Formats: sequence, structure tokens, C-alpha cells
Amino acid sequence: MVTKSDDLLDRRLHNVTVKRDTPNRAVWVELNYTRRPCFSTDILADIRSAQHAIRQTARAELEQGLDDRLLFQVLASNDARTFSLGGDLIYFIELIKAGDRDGLCAYARTCIDIQFASVTHYDIPFTTIALVQGEALGGGFEAALSNNVLIAEESARFGFPEIHFGMFPGMGAISLLTRKTAPALGRRLIMDRRVHTAEELYDMGIVDVLAPDGEGRAAVLNYMHRHTAIAPGLHGFQAAVDRVMPLSYDELNDIVEHWVDTALQLNEKNRRLMAYFARAQATRTAGTTTEPVKDSQWTGRWRDTL
Repeated sequence: MVTKSDDLLDRRLHNVTVKRDTPNRAVWVELNYTRRPCFSTDILADIRSAQHAIRQTARAELEQGLDDRLLFQVLASNDARTFSLGGDLIYFIELIKAGDRDGLCAYARTCIDIQFASVTHYDIPFTTIALVQGEALGGGFEAALSNNVLIAEESARFGFPEIHFGMFPGMGAISLLTRKTAPALGRRLIMDRRVHTAEELYDMGIVDVLAPDGEGRAAVLNYMHRHTAIAPGLHGFQAAVDRVMPLSYDELNDIVEHWVDTALQLNEKNRRLMAYFARAQATRTAGTTTEPVKDSQWTGRWRDTL
């Protein structure tokens, strides 16, 4: 039996901090970047471990009928400048040079396993939330999209740089965007090579809550406070969305196969351009962890569609 004293949801992995927020019936998953702020295999392994613990705890509390059971998961970064710069391009280059199809497939499937668990909210009445501060590029944008609710600060930036070096975002972007916006608009976001503001994406309906800089965490708390009392309706609505716009794991997996095929066909010029973006990732260093805000710090000046 899972109890509130269980440390499954109150621990620090090397790359991820998992912290239970009991008053808000939530668990925070914070990405701890000590080097490049991208999804290394180590970070992915820790995210999967965190998801396993959250799924186990949330499902057990639901089955036990606990009145204060876990309702929310929040994915955030410990660096307010960067949510995530996406996939580990240095690792990709190594695998591509070696012609390592199995390695590329294994990395990509780990990503879609994580995305699928998040977008399907562990197959229980539960809500996943992404808080984006700073940049969310490539796989970082995909990770944010995989959550049921996307909250962003005004200075947050989003984009898919993959097309610059002959690739495309293959770990969920197409499937996830078409659940939030028109397919033609989703295609444009992937192909236009632009970095988009959080306000642009809010106007498109992709960002659900837009908060002033420094107030993203307050906006998350506000969202959870407002939706806890109406949780049955929220979860019923999510179930209806899942029924109308189902996401198939097979679809994600098929796209991964296309992504791997594309990676292994990159020419020398493409690989040099990928290396350029990899160096840009490497120039980033981790920032300092930001502390959760107190209720008294709220100004309530965010824009909210939910």
C-alpha cells in the first residue's frame, strides 16, 4: 500500500528531482541540468524512473479511494533560461557516424515511451502539466506538448530547428501538434524554421496558460487550485478528448522508424550543420534552481484559456 510517508515521490535522482506537493495534490518533476540542457540518455533514464514511481503511486491511491489522492504532475526545469534544447545531438552524430540503427531506435523509443505515458496521463484520471520557462526547442518542445496542459512564461521560446540540418522532429511533434491545432498549422510550425514566442503559441491555442515572467510557478499553482474542485469534470473532459483524438503508440513508433531512416541518410553537409547546433547546445551551462512561489506572491496577471 502506498502511503504519504512513502519516499517514492520525494527523492532526488541524479538528473531529476521528484518532489511531492501534498497540499496541491501534485508531484513536481524538475530536470536538473548539470551540463548541456538537452535530453541525454541519463536524463531520459531518470525521467522514466520518475514516471514509473508516479504511475505506481497515483494508481494505488486511486484504487484505494483516497480523498486526497494525487491529481497532478508538473514537469519543469531547474534553469529558468532553458526548459530543454531537445535531443542529444552529440550522441546522435556518434550513432549516425557508426551507422548504429539500433542505437538511434532505442533512444527514440525511450522518448516516445515517455511522451506516450505523459499524454495518456498514465491511463488514469490524472493531469500532466508542463511549465516552460526559457527555451523549448526540438525534443524539448515535444516534451512540453506531450503534457495535457502547457503553461509558459511570456519570454519562453519554442521551435523545431531540425529541418535546418535535414531532419524532422520524430518523437511526437506531428502527432501532438495535430491534437492541439489544425494539421496545416502544425506542419507550418515544424517547417518554418522559426523560433516562436509563447504569446504566438497562446494565440494558436497551443500554450494553454500564459504567465508574466517569474510567475510561471504561481500560474501552475493557480491552475491546480482552480481545477482540484472540478477534477471529475476535468478528467471526464480529458477522457472525451482522448476518445475524439486518440493517440496511437503504433503511430509514434512508425514515425520513429521514418526518423531513424532519415538520420542514417544525412550527408556530410547535414552532419556538419547538426554539429553546429550540437556546439550551440554545448555552450549552455546549467543555471540555478528556482524556488516555488508562495501563494502571497501571486499577481494573477496571467492569461488562461482553461
